[in-house]
Amino acid sequence: MRALLSYTGHMTQRWRSVARASGLTAPDGTTRPTIFAEMTALAQATGAANLGQGFPDADGPEWIRAAAIEAIRAGANQYPPGRGIPELRDAIAAHQKRHYGIELDPATEVLVTAGATEALAAAVLALTGAGDEVVTLEPFYDAHAAVIAMAGATHVTVPLRPDPTGFRLDPVAFAAAVSERTRLIILNTPHNPTGTVLNDAELITVAEAAARVDAIVITDEVYEHLVFGEQPHHPIATLPGMAERTLTVSSAGKTFSLTGWKVGWVAGPAPLIEALLAVKQFLTYSGGAPFQPAIARALTEGDADIAELRSSLAARRDLLVAGLRAAGFTLVVPEGTYFVCADATPFLTSEMPDGAAFARALPARIGVACVPLSAFCRPGSVTSEALSSWVRFTFVKDEGTLRRAIERLGTLRE
Repeated sequence: MRALLSYTGHMTQRWRSVARASGLTAPDGTTRPTIFAEMTALAQATGAANLGQGFPDADGPEWIRAAAIEAIRAGANQYPPGRGIPELRDAIAAHQKRHYGIELDPATEVLVTAGATEALAAAVLALTGAGDEVVTLEPFYDAHAAVIAMAGATHVTVPLRPDPTGFRLDPVAFAAAVSERTRLIILNTPHNPTGTVLNDAELITVAEAAARVDAIVITDEVYEHLVFGEQPHHPIATLPGMAERTLTVSSAGKTFSLTGWKVGWVAGPAPLIEALLAVKQFLTYSGGAPFQPAIARALTEGDADIAELRSSLAARRDLLVAGLRAAGFTLVVPEGTYFVCADATPFLTSEMPDGAAFARALPARIGVACVPLSAFCRPGSVTSEALSSWVRFTFVKDEGTLRRAIERLGTLRE
């Protein structure tokens, strides 16, 4: 019994390190739910308009869902190949060629995964370990910090700072953060949570730093088609010399509003894909059998659906931006994604001294849920302090929900 208790205690400490890295450790040391689960639970308990968790109110195109049903009826119900079905890998390669001019061998340079999150996890676990450093932007998607901790690597962050054009990367700070110990650089563009689309100068900064220390770049591009402003999305793999050191991660979830299907992929040099496959086969091995042929068709035939979603989201973004400004928030207009980040300073009080307290109080106070931007930062970091008053709202909701939320936000000053 003593040996068992010692073993389970060791495991508890190991996974608490992952919880700490992703901000899931409560003050008493216990593990708490993610901020998204917490805010959604508060929204449900209070009947609030949930602009916190970024999932669509509506399902994706009916014809794509029908294709999955057809696949089930046709017998696509057992394990698909570990790399993904050939039809989907072909479609991913054709998609990269059509949109970005990226040439891929679908047999060796494309790997289908259980969503983008598994692709990221497999990449970090395969390519880093103790003694390595992994550089990310800050704020960062919470899964990035968690998988770095799982690998035992050291997480180094570089701040994105808000200005009138968006949340921008400081090239001097980025160059200083990348050292000989840097094994991986994880980018996320279009960027969750800020909505920033990295511009060419920022991508060149990253590429030059990666080349200087021979680091691999993993780029999380799940919002690649949900870009609304003048700044287009350019994959860093298209820059000179970067294709051989870049792993590009994306998924169908955001592009086609099918987040629960968890069909993602990673593309890049064959030796790196082999390294990911060695890890991925012991994570899920494979999955999504009937969804893979449906997504293959969606990537091939769904450009009109993507354009329709992008147009709809742009209109909903503008609606929420106008409503937040009218309510008294200062904000940065997002260039892409599902999200608007806003400074709640005008509404903070001694009872609500920061964005986290504001977000937790808002559902009961006025019936709107959001997420504090500090949840996407390392606890106590300079960026966390600088953005402590900021919150994130999602506009990937139906117009009625957005208008209801905007009306309620307008009562904040009352």
